[in-house]
Amino acid sequence: MNQIHDALSAIDSFIWGPPLLILLVGTGVFFTFKLGLLQFRHLPTALKLVFGRSSDDKSDGDVSSFAALCTALSATIGTGNIVGVATAIKLGGPGALFWMWMAALFGMATKYAECLLAVKYRQVDEKGQMVGGPMFFLLNGVGSKFLATAFAIFAIGVAFFGIGTFPQVNAIVDAANISFGVPRGLAALIITVLVATVTIGGIKSISRVASKVVPSMAVFYVVACLSVLISQSEHLMAAVSLVITSAFSNSAATGGFAGASIMLAIQSGVARGVFSNESGLGSAPMAAAAAKTNSCVRQGLISMTGTFFDTILICTMTGLALILTGAWKSDFAGAAMTTHAFATGLNSASFGPMLVTIGLMFFAFTTILGWNYYGERCVVFLMGTKAVLPYKIIFIALVASGAFLHLELIWIIADIVNGLMAIPNLIGLLLLRNVVVEETKAYFSASVGVAEPANS
Repeated sequence: MNQIHDALSAIDSFIWGPPLLILLVGTGVFFTFKLGLLQFRHLPTALKLVFGRSSDDKSDGDVSSFAALCTALSATIGTGNIVGVATAIKLGGPGALFWMWMAALFGMATKYAECLLAVKYRQVDEKGQMVGGPMFFLLNGVGSKFLATAFAIFAIGVAFFGIGTFPQVNAIVDAANISFGVPRGLAALIITVLVATVTIGGIKSISRVASKVVPSMAVFYVVACLSVLISQSEHLMAAVSLVITSAFSNSAATGGFAGASIMLAIQSGVARGVFSNESGLGSAPMAAAAAKTNSCVRQGLISMTGTFFDTILICTMTGLALILTGAWKSDFAGAAMTTHAFATGLNSASFGPMLVTIGLMFFAFTTILGWNYYGERCVVFLMGTKAVLPYKIIFIALVASGAFLHLELIWIIADIVNGLMAIPNLIGLLLLRNVVVEETKAYFSASVGVAEPANS
């Protein structure tokens, strides 16, 4: 077992080394300046599109733009926001949160570009459903069947062995067992039945559940986090200062955290940030492609808010709660560390942990639903709609088995397949950069009173 762990750790370190980190952040930086700081200048516009009344109900697509965003958020707002943040700060110190911010701010431009391309190059499958995502813009835009196939295979790997199953199921059964005493086997059975019930209905069923659950659970968790932050408000500025200073200095602390270098803070912050918001992975475009819209730019703007909600808001609150309460220096790890932070911050040994448990279970469950859909779209691309049922059977079987794997091994496997999935997607984005710029210029030129983004 140790040999397997060591081998996977070596692969993980290689994949998530400087080249991929540079490619991930560099792509975001490139699009940020190529599009004239679009994610900063047009974030208010994007938020208005998210919460405003849609005029695209009669447009091509399967679900509303809001439902498509909720489907994407159902996959991104998950254990990364609770367990992933704790793991990043445990490994890289408070400075890891700063690098999560940087990855998210630049990642918003990446998310905008990949979702724009998904809508532009989407098509209709033999069942009349909209399909799109990196595999389609790699095939039809870039003209590379190899990159398209590689992305689809790696994405199925993420759905089966990465974000889609093992980390989420493990988090749910652990939380249910610790907080409510539910046996792991029973918890695994219940979640398997629930996943099977929802996913059999496809995108419309998943988006219907996501549209109801995602906003509710996000508000619930944000309120819980705010309660902790308010209770520790006198130390808030000191915590923010610690995050910033730790990002640029070697830091050390007592307790469970032995010390971290700047590179480790960057690596853990970016890797966990990407795990959480999935900017650059190519997952959200598959949900965006199903949106009822006649504007690829409009959907790109809506989709990029997902990274803002996920990391800039929710991950930040979790991270500050961990730092303010001192939980990051404790001997706890993962969900147990966040639970300890809430118990300390709310001065309640039962109420605080229960909030974390409920939030974690809902977050993880909807992430499973979202990734079931992503994997299904890739299976359709590779083998057609006839392969959907076998895929769902395998996916549900993996959900059932995810409760019995070791946590550390789960995160290593998830990191590996995430990194492999990002590579062909990012290559495609850079090759199609001119398409993104031209579509963006055309959209904002046609919008009265909105300045045209720079393209130089």
